[in-house]
Amino acid sequence: MFEALSSSFSNAIRKIRFKDDEKALKKALSELKKSLLKADVHHKVVKELLQRVELDTKRAGIGKENFLKALEKNLTEILSVPGKQGFVFASKPPTVVLMTGLQGSGKTTTTGKLAYYLKLRKKKVLMVAADLQRVAAVEQLKQIASQIEVDIYADENEKDPVKIAKNALDMANKNLYDVLLIDTAGRLAIDEELMKELKNVKNAVNPDEVFYVADSLTGQDAVRSAATFNNEIGITGVILTKYDGDSKGGVALGIAHQIGVPLRFIGTGEKMPDLEVFIPERITGRLMGAGDIESLAEKTAAVIDEKKAKKISKKLQKGKFNFEDFLEQLESLKKMGSLKSLIGMIPGLSNMAGALKDIDLDNSKEIKKIRAMINSMTPKERQNPDLLNNSRKRRIAAGAGLSQQEVNKIIKQFNNAAKFAKKFSGKKGMQDLQNMMNQMKHMNIPR
Repeated sequence: MFEALSSSFSNAIRKIRFKDDEKALKKALSELKKSLLKADVHHKVVKELLQRVELDTKRAGIGKENFLKALEKNLTEILSVPGKQGFVFASKPPTVVLMTGLQGSGKTTTTGKLAYYLKLRKKKVLMVAADLQRVAAVEQLKQIASQIEVDIYADENEKDPVKIAKNALDMANKNLYDVLLIDTAGRLAIDEELMKELKNVKNAVNPDEVFYVADSLTGQDAVRSAATFNNEIGITGVILTKYDGDSKGGVALGIAHQIGVPLRFIGTGEKMPDLEVFIPERITGRLMGAGDIESLAEKTAAVIDEKKAKKISKKLQKGKFNFEDFLEQLESLKKMGSLKSLIGMIPGLSNMAGALKDIDLDNSKEIKKIRAMINSMTPKERQNPDLLNNSRKRRIAAGAGLSQQEVNKIIKQFNNAAKFAKKFSGKKGMQDLQNMMNQMKHMNIPR
């Protein structure tokens, strides 16, 4: 997501090699300016950030460490505006959320992603199909609801979105839903009719949140449209979509600062798990190459059942980890979203994210081969990998459409992974892993 910007910051930092070198500081700031403008950060935001960084660096004394600290501090401040972070629940359920945005911004898909995010956190969610302008919107939301197994309220006989929203709210109150997500109409451009409809829906349900869904690929147009929606309707947060396809990435740096409304989530891929909470301090860490262990831990906790994790840990310690466990862990990883976004959270590995953009935990050839191989095993073979002699491997290879060499390679990878996992499965191993992660988190990667 942020590899282009992160690389730019690293290049700027490298310009400062000696202390009290004003020429080097000017070169670093010039490099930073070019990179930020190229990344589509608004020129006023760029100017303000550079002025702050220069002032703080000179105040502390010109040097690489002070420049880095000034950049980190001011980046966080630019990304931060007063308001909520992530998803905040109302004191009395249901929390009512109005999803707004222009056509093509990914609003309906984002409604599904947000529902999935909340479902993983054990919340009872009702999605509402109140976008009656786009012909396929209701059907699209129905398909998403079926895919993620979340309830939906839709009434194809009703043509008034206000009545649909009010009826859905009654249903949410009666059936004790935690969250009500209302997918509203969009237009190809902002017009009076759209604003009137959204205001009527808003007045009818009195939402706790009004999220504006913006397409990051539209750059500064996303900022301008978000500002208009905020002035006309009043929004409480922005969700940026298609951020995985935005090689520039600069819109995320300026949108909150420019419109005075917090950026709450970022869409990092096409699949339902690909939605991340936007927390300025954590994003700054990723931009500076320090990763984001907290977000990675939260994603893991939401997906992996604690009891199952303890059971797997005990199996690993006893050397009884099998292919059924392995397949279960692969399915858990799928729920965490794209591999690229996960790698970007690990300290020191964010620069690898670009190289992994085409690896898909659902569709990569390697993952498909592993699934095919395991599905070609008998239950006994899955539970006891030691049974896999040459004749069994030949049968499995034939059933999975693989060569025996490919089967041997996967089994070798499985054994190596099991050995590595066993090393970190005990108390001492987990402590060693935690210490290693803490050390990586505080490493000055780009310096």
